[in-house]
Amino acid sequence: MTFGRNRGPRMPTADEAPVGRAAPAYAVPEAHLVLGTRLQGPYPDGYEIADFALGCFWGAERRFWQLPGGVWTTLVGFQGGFTPHPVDDEVRTGLTGHAETVRVVHDPARVPYRALLTLFWESHDPTQGLRQGNDIGTHVRSIIFIHSPAQRTAAEETRALYQQALSSAGHDRPITTDILPATEHPFYPAREYHQQYLHKNPAGYCGLGGTGVSYPLGATPSRSLP
Repeated sequence: MTFGRNRGPRMPTADEAPVGRAAPAYAVPEAHLVLGTRLQGPYPDGYEIADFALGCFWGAERRFWQLPGGVWTTLVGFQGGFTPHPVDDEVRTGLTGHAETVRVVHDPARVPYRALLTLFWESHDPTQGLRQGNDIGTHVRSIIFIHSPAQRTAAEETRALYQQALSSAGHDRPITTDILPATEHPFYPAREYHQQYLHKNPAGYCGLGGTGVSYPLGATPSRSLP
């Protein structure tokens, strides 16, 4: 899915962003088409939210819902920009500043946050800046939106470990993944068309491609990760 072809790959300013709206422009489906769970809650007690931007959210969402056990639901949307409740046409301009994001609601006792981070790092190339493969623009940049200090610690330490793994494998580009607080960057669900898109369209487009370098599962972080 390629947005932003009508402008260069640069981050907009708040003054350039569309004004947006005070409420969503469309309804979001109630249930996940694959998992059968609620997309927007309420979620089970003890479950946690994790938000990841790693390129086209069609393929990214499928990677997370396919994790065995422990993922309650996945939901795609836009996060990290300026425009409240953006719609597709606004995001396509590249002026909203939003990235295509997957929200993952998971049971940390069965699928720890670190397992989600491992999938995140291995499922895309986090060194490409404002692009991901053939997709170019602010909407496909790499971001981890953190919901707690523990998530920040895990995100920062796994980023450093994956950078080491890339360097050891001969990849000389630095990771460009941002780590941003979700409290400062609201998540706006995308319309029904995009939710579980590759379940509805199994042969649909997926531009994701990793580096081919595995996350170092045997690495020991300096602090405890969730």
